[in-house]
Amino acid sequence: MSDKNPEIRKGLYGVVVDKTAISKVVPETNSLTYRGYPVQELARYCTFEEVAYLLWNGKLPGQETLIRFSAREKALRHLDRHLIDLITSMPKSCHPMDVLRTAISYIGASDPESYTKDSEHIRRTALELMAKIPTIIALDIRRRRGESYIEPSRKKGFAENFLWMVFGDEEGSPANNRADIEAFDKSLILYAEHSFNASTFAARVVTSTMSDTYSAIAAAIGALKGPLHGGANEAVMHNFIEIDDPAKTEEWTLNRLKNKDLVMGFGHRVYKNGDSRVPTMSEAFRELAKAHGQEKWVEMYDIMEKTMYDNTSIKIQPNLDFPAGPAYYILGFDIEFFTPIFVMARITGWTAHIVEQNENNSLIRPLSAYCGEEQRSVPPKSH
Repeated sequence: MSDKNPEIRKGLYGVVVDKTAISKVVPETNSLTYRGYPVQELARYCTFEEVAYLLWNGKLPGQETLIRFSAREKALRHLDRHLIDLITSMPKSCHPMDVLRTAISYIGASDPESYTKDSEHIRRTALELMAKIPTIIALDIRRRRGESYIEPSRKKGFAENFLWMVFGDEEGSPANNRADIEAFDKSLILYAEHSFNASTFAARVVTSTMSDTYSAIAAAIGALKGPLHGGANEAVMHNFIEIDDPAKTEEWTLNRLKNKDLVMGFGHRVYKNGDSRVPTMSEAFRELAKAHGQEKWVEMYDIMEKTMYDNTSIKIQPNLDFPAGPAYYILGFDIEFFTPIFVMARITGWTAHIVEQNENNSLIRPLSAYCGEEQRSVPPKSH
């Protein structure tokens, strides 16, 4: 490689830019691990609160530690009146990610503490954002539906509280259904962290400049909004609704492949033998569909999965967004809020990476290969 002919890795494909102790896809087991624990085991045996603690502290909490940690989170869930007014004043036509990004900036601007690189300070900020983001999203959902704001509970668990703030406790509400709560909680665990993905890397780039946590999170939200990243779960459900009929699913999928169009919810840059998070989320999705009488989506899911595998040279398989999109739809969430819900989970991973970046920081500043005009002089002006 020379200065004139540098090796270019578009999208930083295959480039290792730093070390991390937070998560890893283990090649031998094709399993995503958080701090060494397989994510499918965490989803089976732990709550989202336990996983948040793990990501920030490197170990699972004991019972007493978890009680104290959860109590601190519950005490931070409320929003001040000015933030509520700001959210309700924003256009209902804007994407909910715009509302969330703006709310994070407001919280940052209102923080009386000066920013420091201290890890405990960042973890305190992280816990407050973890607590408040569900309240922000629930308020935005209800105000767009013309429904009144439901104050957060100081007794309910993280997943149950969010479902309560969105749907209330009327008959049929997911907040009153233990299976719905557990399925949603599992989805948050699966979405919590995924190494140097685009939004996490955006947060680390901003952090590397010695900027504050809120700026890094606002950048991460901007990256996650894109349909090639967080917006994929929204696109998956839009596709399902467009097809609408299991009998049309195979033809629709084959046409997309023929036209070389992306089929959202399939493929992943990291996984070569299937996304290890999919079996857990797929099982939860199937149970939700059966319980709510919406098994049509499962039939379409299976047909599309088989068609993609059988008709692509690399046997392309689903990623987490493929079962998560219809699962969220069955629970009753508006499609445009699927990505903000992703933020609810990923705030834990993002902030874990912000702590890690600060603890051994180096400014992230890659080079580029210039391909424009050679150096030239400005022509003299005629008089």
